[in-house]
Amino acid sequence: MEPLTILLSTLIGLISPSGLVLDRVVENTIRSRFVSVESLKVRIDNVPVHQILKGKIDRVRIAGRGMSPIKDVRIDVLELETDPIVLQGLKPKLAQPLQAGVRIVLKPEDINQGLRSPLVTTRLRNLGIQFLQRREAQQLGRFDFLNPKVEFLPNRRVRLQAELQEQGYPDKLAIVAEAELSVESGRTLRLVNPTLLVNGKPAPAQITSAIAQTVSNQLDLRRLENSGITVRVLKLQVDPTQIQLAAFVQIRPNAPK
Repeated sequence: MEPLTILLSTLIGLISPSGLVLDRVVENTIRSRFVSVESLKVRIDNVPVHQILKGKIDRVRIAGRGMSPIKDVRIDVLELETDPIVLQGLKPKLAQPLQAGVRIVLKPEDINQGLRSPLVTTRLRNLGIQFLQRREAQQLGRFDFLNPKVEFLPNRRVRLQAELQEQGYPDKLAIVAEAELSVESGRTLRLVNPTLLVNGKPAPAQITSAIAQTVSNQLDLRRLENSGITVRVLKLQVDPTQIQLAAFVQIRPNAPK
């Protein structure tokens, strides 16, 4: 959600009573909030023009390629198109829900580059620790995840390979996890028919199922609704070259930006 938050908060912040919302201003501001952007196009539609003086924009379309919200993390395609945006007040805030369609494309090589980033590795480790029991979290903290690699397979399956090494010891465990990505009711991304191999041997089914359920719980988009954000996945496509996600996003007034 971080890249979307950057885009949407930029739009809200640049609408002012003076009517200063220009394509180039928005484009330059978005670029400044990303580490790097290979290409970016912004189009703001307002007919009639005087609507902007009342804090209303008919539609905003953003098309970005090669956008990096943080170092070593690249989004191949990020496109966004809003419904009319209505704001109020001298310090603009939403007068009605902001709704947008979003399309995101990720390439496996970009995901793998991100997985090798120390910043991403630390974030993933911290995220995993948050949802473990204290004893399990302490055990996880003793291990390093080495050489992670993601592959996109036919039939919407994704494979993750990595090595697990306990700090201070030379031996490594080869981990291979695989599952089909599925969307339930547009709100939850689930891991279907998961498999987990440790040094080539299947892990106990109860462990594999528990891990898959924990991951699915964290990918439940309903978790965002308490923050005033609704996300519905409209399309999820996985093939060996890319993963493509299309979604509907709504941000309600007073939601954190």
